[in-house]
Amino acid sequence: GALYSRKFTIDGEQISLQVQDTPFVSLEDDTDSICCQEQINRSIYWADGFVFVYSITDYESYRVIRPLHQHIRKIHPNANIPLLLMANKGDLLRARQVSSKEGLQLATELGGTYYEVSARENCEGVHEAFQQLCQEVSRMIGSCNGEKRRGLHLVRPKSPNMQDLKRRLKQALTSKGKSATTL
Repeated sequence: GALYSRKFTIDGEQISLQVQDTPFVSLEDDTDSICCQEQINRSIYWADGFVFVYSITDYESYRVIRPLHQHIRKIHPNANIPLLLMANKGDLLRARQVSSKEGLQLATELGGTYYEVSARENCEGVHEAFQQLCQEVSRMIGSCNGEKRRGLHLVRPKSPNMQDLKRRLKQALTSKGKSATTL
């Protein structure tokens, strides 16, 4: 599961986006439960939004979405986390196994937004989908004042204030320099 980071601007505000690729999620023996690694659970736990991607040419990838969503709901039972259902390989219509109607129906059931894209032929569609998700996440975080995760009662870990760290480091170096010269 690679971690991808990008910075871009939405509505005049610079956003730092981190995408955790979560491979190795599969259905267990023709059941509706999933098998996934602990790393994926950690990613789910701290995520502010979700992008579910399946291939329109692979019905099994589509089948994993609903159980994965149920798994996320177990981790975030009361949260209202934005999600995006993205059907990829929209350029391979002759090999289609999942209809647009099925994708749209699932997105509606899960409470998310649906996009059918071709990452190979039209990366703008992928960009547009991620941009919409980031806007939704930004609205959700803004409405929570960034203090608590939606419905979780857990305070988010705060990153240290870089200006404060620089000031402390400068003070420490200055005080060490003074004490060394007074000896």
